Amino acid sequence: MTRAFLIVMDSVGIGGAPDADRFFNDGVPDTGANTVGHIAEACVAGRAEDGRSGMLRVPNLDALGLGEAVRLASGLRPPGLGAVPRGLWGAATEISKGKDTPSGHWELAGVPVPWDWHYFTEKTGSFPPDLVAEVARAAGTEGILGNCHAPGTAIIERLGEEHMRTGWPICYTSADSVFQIAAHEETFGLERLLTLCREVAPRLHAMKVGRVIARPFIGQPGAFTRTPNRRDFAIAPPAPTLLDWAVSAGRVTHAIGKIGDIFSHRGVTHLHKGKGDRDLMEHLVRLGEEAEDGSLTFANFVEFDSLYGHRRDISGYARALEWFDLAAGRFLSRLGPGDLAIFTADHGNDPSWTGTDHTRERVPVLCYAPGSGARGLGQVGFSDVAASVAAHLGLRSEGPGRTFL
Repeated sequence: MTRAFLIVMDSVGIGGAPDADRFFNDGVPDTGANTVGHIAEACVAGRAEDGRSGMLRVPNLDALGLGEAVRLASGLRPPGLGAVPRGLWGAATEISKGKDTPSGHWELAGVPVPWDWHYFTEKTGSFPPDLVAEVARAAGTEGILGNCHAPGTAIIERLGEEHMRTGWPICYTSADSVFQIAAHEETFGLERLLTLCREVAPRLHAMKVGRVIARPFIGQPGAFTRTPNRRDFAIAPPAPTLLDWAVSAGRVTHAIGKIGDIFSHRGVTHLHKGKGDRDLMEHLVRLGEEAEDGSLTFANFVEFDSLYGHRRDISGYARALEWFDLAAGRFLSRLGPGDLAIFTADHGNDPSWTGTDHTRERVPVLCYAPGSGARGLGQVGFSDVAASVAAHLGLRSEGPGRTFL
């Protein structure tokens, strides 16, 4: 049996991106950001004691080479991550010009982004008047709320009551190339929100805005909560990706989490969703037993990024890493000869860093392939991940990457 599992630990960067000085958080360059390294240091220093304690404990990922990958990427020796690797390990560098979700995932799938993304740079009055008018028309309202940079939970708390009273959608953005629309599932309607996002997405995509994101929430003023019915309407990749290569060759593909949305549902045979990363992990563990011979499983675990990185919650990020590591052990125990699992990331989001944006970092490449032994892969490219998965599955690689297997 020959199967491949490509697992993206969203935002689990390892520092050292050579162009980090060209990317910023609140005007501060990302030079020196290191998601895993700084979390490990904070744990040892007693600065990550909320819901956990002591040094960072990720023995399964460390055994695959996580600690050595951090050292390779950035020169930092993360405390508590000193295992002698038993897998294939390396550090990957991105060439796409964004530090966002589509850029990282597309390049991991063999397609570097050939354009510059459009960003809404103004903190207030972020959107041009004609775009505001178009969104209001599509929503059937006289206007929109927000029109600014904001964290999603904060803007819902601030404007949720007015949204329920007026019916106007809450529109906001961030340092990413995104246009986000929040609306109450009951008073505004989930299907109405999804239809609105779907209708305005082509206009935003033509501007090279990467994603229009539906952000539904429920509750009452003072007690609003976002629901798991988020939906990303992403611009389509500019060329066939690893998922397309597999489907074109007659292979089955499984997309776990937001992979389907990121790739505009191209090349996806089966989609597996859930209320959170714990549900998604159960899909991954199950597919470790059930996935078909020759199949590709592509998974994204987003909560490192969405719940802890952007919120600069070091303890929460450490807890998530430790939970994921334990669960990854369950998944790996299901694999056998002929299987390949690659754990990697799409960018960084150092919770110790200034600002709230992603951080430009290299990412780990940790490979588990029963019977393949242990060795360092050195510095590789994001696209090399796609080429390596393709080589393992016997697919023709159509991207610029080269296999490291």
